Formats: sequence, structure tokens, C-alpha cells
Amino acid sequence: MNTDLSRYSRQLVLPGVGPEGQAKLAQARVLVVGAGGLGSPASLYLAAAGVGTLGVADSDTVDVSNLQRQILHDTPSGGSLKVDSAGKRIGELNPDIRVEKIPSMITAENAMDIIVKYDIVVDGTDRVATRFLLNDACHFARKPLVYGAVFRFEGQATVFMPEGPCYRCVYPGPGSAEPMNCAEGGVLGVLPGLVGMVQATEVLKLILGLGEGLNGRLLLYDALKMAFRELKITRDPGCNLCGDNPSIKGLANVKEECRNEAGTGGTMFNFFGGGVPVVTAGELKALLKDKGGKLVLIDVREKNEWDSGHIEGASHIPLGQLAGRLKGLDSAKATVTYCRSGARSSQAASMLIKAGFKDVRNLSGGMIAWETSAK
Repeated sequence: MNTDLSRYSRQLVLPGVGPEGQAKLAQARVLVVGAGGLGSPASLYLAAAGVGTLGVADSDTVDVSNLQRQILHDTPSGGSLKVDSAGKRIGELNPDIRVEKIPSMITAENAMDIIVKYDIVVDGTDRVATRFLLNDACHFARKPLVYGAVFRFEGQATVFMPEGPCYRCVYPGPGSAEPMNCAEGGVLGVLPGLVGMVQATEVLKLILGLGEGLNGRLLLYDALKMAFRELKITRDPGCNLCGDNPSIKGLANVKEECRNEAGTGGTMFNFFGGGVPVVTAGELKALLKDKGGKLVLIDVREKNEWDSGHIEGASHIPLGQLAGRLKGLDSAKATVTYCRSGARSSQAASMLIKAGFKDVRNLSGGMIAWETSAK
């Protein structure tokens, strides 16, 4: 690689970078899965920083509806493969960078062959199936996975390291992951730009060995409030992938997929409520103290999750059993649902509301938020 170091002069003077750090960047190989709203800023900033090889995986073509947020592409590239458009744009930005174009979906059949060639994987996908597959493949390949997601006015990011916690520590399986459709719900165009830059920052820190990574922490961003907060994510000992007794031994294609055709990276941990009324951990504690037995608290997790710890006073009704047990619940009482992260319980709350329950709320962030608030 014929690198003109003057290109990186503002970076070379940084403590912890210098010529040695820049050499690490030039030697690094990063795979960006999804050349959409998140993959666009992540790819551009990694290329600008001098990451030597960027793999870009995407089977889609450029549509005019992408251009509001997917800044890798432009109007003339409409109809072309996103990986071709991305390769052209990255080459124009920094000809030092080698772009490896992968114009196909990541599947159980090809995931390991692709991922093992790279040092770090950036998740810019928009499908539940692909998220689980990337999580599992990175675990088996022992590669860091830099996660990001956006929806409407909110975004989030974290880093999953091979030793855990992993994506399945929050979502045990695809049935617990709520699909969020940005085509229906919309997304503020600048939002993936911010989250994608956070992902790029985490990649650079990993390569350079600088700072404190987001692993174990979920960064949450609310654009309307211009507010950031974070939640602690802990490894689940019962996780089917990274837990103490894992049952997942290899890759398999996941049938359930997110309905998001918008290509923004919209499948996210439902710490923001998912369209149903929410209650924070602090607010729930006040409600339990004030209402006592008048508040119905429903834990919709599976039995092994319930057995590992639950909120005192809660009733255990797994999500899959809730529909059949509605008649045994008092629709006039204030009801709060919760799970591990807030995704399954959001579905439960929506089910109760549709059944005519008048006062239903979902615990935002679930047990993760509850346990974090207790520390």
C-alpha cells in the first residue's frame, strides 16, 4: 500500500496513534455487513482513518428512498449494487483502501468463510435473522462484533466480545426479538450517521487498543431530547451461546426476520418502549410502593429466566402462555409487564391493550434496567 502519511497528519499526532498506530490501521481488516444507514458512515470514517481493508457485504441495490440517510450512495448510483456504489465512493475518498465487495447475504453456509478473514465485524444490518447469525458466527470465530441500531428518533450501540455478553444474552432467540419496521415507523435521516460514527469509533479503539470499549455497556441516544444514557449488559450464565452450558454448537439459518425493508439497521433492543406506554425502573419502584397489591406485575420470561431472579411480587406468565391466560387477569387493574430487555414484554403489553386492558405499561429496559437501577 502506497500510503501518503500527510493524509493522516492530524491523526498521527494523537497520543496512542503515531506511525505505529497508523500502521496497525493500515494492516487491519474490517467487515461491514450492510451498506445502508449505519454501514455508510461507518465505512466512510474507517476508510478516512486509513483502515487498510474494508469488506462490504450487502446483496441489495440502491433505491432513491435510501438516499435520505445512506450517504455512501448518490442519485446516479440508483439501481446499482450497493457494494459497487460503496466501493466507488470509498475509492474516491481514500485510494489507499482496499475494498472487498461481497454482493450476497450472510448465511449459515457462508458466514464463517467470510468472517474468519477479518479482524472485526460491524453490524449494520436490518434483519433479526442476520443479527443472530452474525452474533453466533462472531462468537465461534472469536471476533468482536460492533453493534448499532436506529429507529425513528432513537439509536443505540454496543460491542459484543467473544467471551460475552452477546446478543443472545438480551434476546435468547428470534421469537423474543421484536421486529421494528423503519419503512412504517420512519427514521430521522441523520440518526444512523451518529450511531454509525459511534460504531466506527469503537472499531478504531479496538484496532489501536485505546480507551474503554462499549462492551458490557449499551449506549442509548434520544435525538428529540438530545440525551445519551447507558445501561449495563451482563453475560447471562443461561445464555444458549455464551453461557455456562451452551446448547448452540454451530450456525443455523434463522427463519424469523425483521420486516424492515428500509435498510437502516432498525432491529434494536427495545429499551425505548416500541410504541406502548412505558415505565422506568425508578417509576416502577415508586408504583410498587404506592399501589402495592393493586398493581399487577407480569414477568413474561421463560421459567429458567424467572428462576434466576425476578422482581418481588410479580406473577410469572411466559409470553407464549399469555393469550391463554388473559381471562384470569383483572383488566381494570394497572398492569406492568417486563422481561429481560423490554422487547418480549412490549409485545405482551400490546396484547393486553388490544384485549381491552385500560392501564398497561411496559418496563423500559426490563430486568437489565431494573438490576442496573439497584446498583
